[in-house]
Amino acid sequence: MQGLTVLLVAVVVLAVFFDYINGFHDTANAIATSVATRALHPRQAIVMAAAFNFIGAFAGTAVAKTIGSGLVQEATTTQTVVIAALLGAIAWNLLTWLLGLPSSSSHALIGGLLGATLVAAGAGAFKLDGIVGKVLVPMVMSPVLGFIGAFALMLSIYWVFRHAQRRPLSRVFRRIQVLSAGFMAFSHGSNDAQKTMGIITLALFTAGVIPDVTVPVWVILISATALSMGTAIGGWRIMRTMGRRVVDLEPVHGFAAETTSATILFATAQFGIPVSTTHVISSAIMGVGTSRGARGVRWGVARDILIAWVLTLPAAGLVAALAWIVLNAVGLR
Repeated sequence: MQGLTVLLVAVVVLAVFFDYINGFHDTANAIATSVATRALHPRQAIVMAAAFNFIGAFAGTAVAKTIGSGLVQEATTTQTVVIAALLGAIAWNLLTWLLGLPSSSSHALIGGLLGATLVAAGAGAFKLDGIVGKVLVPMVMSPVLGFIGAFALMLSIYWVFRHAQRRPLSRVFRRIQVLSAGFMAFSHGSNDAQKTMGIITLALFTAGVIPDVTVPVWVILISATALSMGTAIGGWRIMRTMGRRVVDLEPVHGFAAETTSATILFATAQFGIPVSTTHVISSAIMGVGTSRGARGVRWGVARDILIAWVLTLPAAGLVAALAWIVLNAVGLR
């Protein structure tokens, strides 16, 4: 019993650490465009993003339930499996942060959970309907929707304001973009904080601490706090990639990308779909860039981002599988 308690504490500590890393890893998702367009000073943007991330974490628990009970059989999940899953996700997040690549924290965690479960209990422990319907299909569709939605919104704005002068219009959208950046940060919190809630709740359930996979209030609170604190630190490496290297952004482009992304993220969170914030905002930025023509996007940088997207699930899963094997070999089960 004492060993189980120690493992459970380790799970909670690692989950909070992952959430904190998620915050500074994904800061760029919420504020890179508003900083790049000078709609907000970096310090103002980070404070606002941290606050709205915290508030957004209380917007629901549907995504947390998907992570906690929708992907693998709860009966086959042990504390060691959850620890290995978190180690895989943390390792991949830190690597991509060091490289300045905007990869998905959500898919890193999901990949870690699937990889650890595969070696611990076999593929029979997978809930294939949940994996396909709430991970694989949205993984493909959400970037497509982000790209098309932002592209269409950008063309609509161009048409509505086709007679407006560029400089006055830019000043208007620089002010409006503050609202879209706040909406983006709120939606990021409503989606990403729930992944940590889900993994902690799964660990609590498998340890017999709670009767079912329902997220306790204290888990929501610490997940929201860790994510917002991580956001407050800021992820400058990835912010440069998102805000400047892919597309040359103006306030109108930032508004269109943020509004499109935030709408998709908030909607999917209500249906319990753990969509990647990174995938959606990156594709939306490419969408607004393409509205200027094919040369509006630096496709070489976009290619590097796409490679990171494709590698995230299997890479995090592989690290998690190796972590489980090591933990199991030293007697942690």
